[in-house]
Amino acid sequence: MQGLAQRVTAVRPDLISSGASYGELAWVWGKGHAAYGDTWPRRLWFSGGELVAWGWVFMPRTVRRNDGSVKVVAGTSLSYQVHPDHVELVDEVIAWHEDVAAGLERTLSPTDAEEYALARWAAHGYEPDAKLLADDGDWTQLNQRDLAEIEQPVLPAGFRFRTADEAAPEAAVRAHLDAWTPSPYTAESYEGVRGTTAYRGDLHVLVEAPDGTMACSAIMWFDAVNKSIEFEPVGTHPNYRRLGLARAMMLHGMHLARAAGAEHATVVCVGSPGQPAARGLYYGLGFREISRDVPLIKPADKPVNAA
Repeated sequence: MQGLAQRVTAVRPDLISSGASYGELAWVWGKGHAAYGDTWPRRLWFSGGELVAWGWVFMPRTVRRNDGSVKVVAGTSLSYQVHPDHVELVDEVIAWHEDVAAGLERTLSPTDAEEYALARWAAHGYEPDAKLLADDGDWTQLNQRDLAEIEQPVLPAGFRFRTADEAAPEAAVRAHLDAWTPSPYTAESYEGVRGTTAYRGDLHVLVEAPDGTMACSAIMWFDAVNKSIEFEPVGTHPNYRRLGLARAMMLHGMHLARAAGAEHATVVCVGSPGQPAARGLYYGLGFREISRDVPLIKPADKPVNAA
């Protein structure tokens, strides 16, 4: 699946949705397959022995988070990818998805560049998700910049850069939880992430505060085929925000990435007007939008005896 993401990125990066990038696939699989893998049906389509399309459905599940709360996910969501030379397979992905998620609420987020796919999803009753597309909604955009010239990072006095190879695994997990609480992320999640072939501890960057707290962190996923790195996720401890730590950390990370052979960097952020913080950070670092996701929804089927 990551190999297909690399091949699509090489010819049409605007077709890479937020759930189907090289790094996102590793991140989602790594952190979640141990706990939720049995609720993740997947299907692959091949042509001449080469993978040309896949679908991955996230079925209803119960998510337990680190603050003790429980989130019940009642609907389904689909990630998928179809090589642009095989767009006719979109209809097979749709048919498979309709079978797997029959009767349930069904959601997905193709990119705005998938004109054929968007028309086919609409023909099967999928509509734009008005809630996610609202001014304060949660739709995402893919941003990119080159690494030819990178500003030098500047940290506040007493802070320093670290990598996950240098820090204990517990510190890397804590950094994520502090930035994203409430979260289902655990030590087991991190072990799964570290076990993916795409993960590199020397490209998992952190900022350590003077008191030893890991105040900021980001994982960079290096796609050697396309000489690109993807930041996912990027997060800052709430007590250390608005100090410029994320900016400095990402600049530092881009220098590390260029030394590793990367020529481009990507990052996904929420694109809605009402949530400008992350977009402002990334635009300030020279990233610019190359595509945006279009969240679609098909409501759960009504019971036969419903009015």
